[in-house]
Amino acid sequence: MKRLLYIVSLTLALVSCGSRNGHFKLKGRLLNLNQGEFFIYSTDGVFDGIDTIKVMGGRFSYETTCRENGTLVIVFPNFSEQPVFAQPGKSVTIKGDASHLKELDVNGTKENELMNGFRKQMAKASPPEETDIAGKFITDNPKSLASVYVLTKILTKNVKIGIDKLQNLAETVQKAQPNNSNVSQLVHYLKLKKNSEYGICIPSFTTVDINGKTVTSAAMKGKVCVVYTWATWNSESRSMRDRLNRLKNDYGNRLALIAICLDPSKLTCRQSTKKDSTSTAIICDQLMFNSPLLDKFGLGYVPDNVIFNAQGHVIERSLEVKDLETKLKNILN
Repeated sequence: MKRLLYIVSLTLALVSCGSRNGHFKLKGRLLNLNQGEFFIYSTDGVFDGIDTIKVMGGRFSYETTCRENGTLVIVFPNFSEQPVFAQPGKSVTIKGDASHLKELDVNGTKENELMNGFRKQMAKASPPEETDIAGKFITDNPKSLASVYVLTKILTKNVKIGIDKLQNLAETVQKAQPNNSNVSQLVHYLKLKKNSEYGICIPSFTTVDINGKTVTSAAMKGKVCVVYTWATWNSESRSMRDRLNRLKNDYGNRLALIAICLDPSKLTCRQSTKKDSTSTAIICDQLMFNSPLLDKFGLGYVPDNVIFNAQGHVIERSLEVKDLETKLKNILN
């Protein structure tokens, strides 16, 4: 009888400390936030689409099926993001202050604690130092999912780093993680981007917009055209979309816009753009980062963009919102 009670007690203790086998659990507490809702999605297939996390009394808890190690990304109400690295049967705890979301701690697994250290380094670094810190982190930890996140979410958005250095870092991670499809896709994307630099012509394509209208490369001919990525859950990309729409209203048919929405739901995309009165072609094939259009245009993250001149050649890509607006005004004026 004592042995049975011991086994039951041990089982309950193990369950309370972690997550069920084949599942991953995260829980947390945030100061200065009583209730609210977060979005959460996976960059590598832990689950499909976007889910939500409810916050009550500053506390939250979330559990999902998890068959292999993967990356989850929490999107907060201010649209800042927090990566969480999931492992089957594991549980992590998130602690911090809602007014200082960049300083959150995620504890419970080595991957998350590794990322904590990186974030603290970056918080103390000056902008010129950030690229070197990120590059060293990847080189020192090529087998880590945290390195994949840093490479895809931070360094690919840094236009100053240079395509060759990005390729070298991506290939370093690929050698350490040969079965990671996300890394393979990134290596493929960087090769496409390098091969679609300035002067390359508009690629031939045919697709359908969110209203069922056929969109082809012919619609871009004879106009300055911007092809860009955006998502309802990314504030920077929504700001870029708003700026481009204003330019479209100013310049009319001289400017063509093709917006590739990386939401998992066409309905969500359609609801978000129902007040859009411009003639922008909005594409949402619900494949998110696996959309074949990203390969066509050498686009790989949110937000991203490429500008074609009226002769159909690439003249600029991956500009920040302000630089994109200035560049287009200079061309169209």
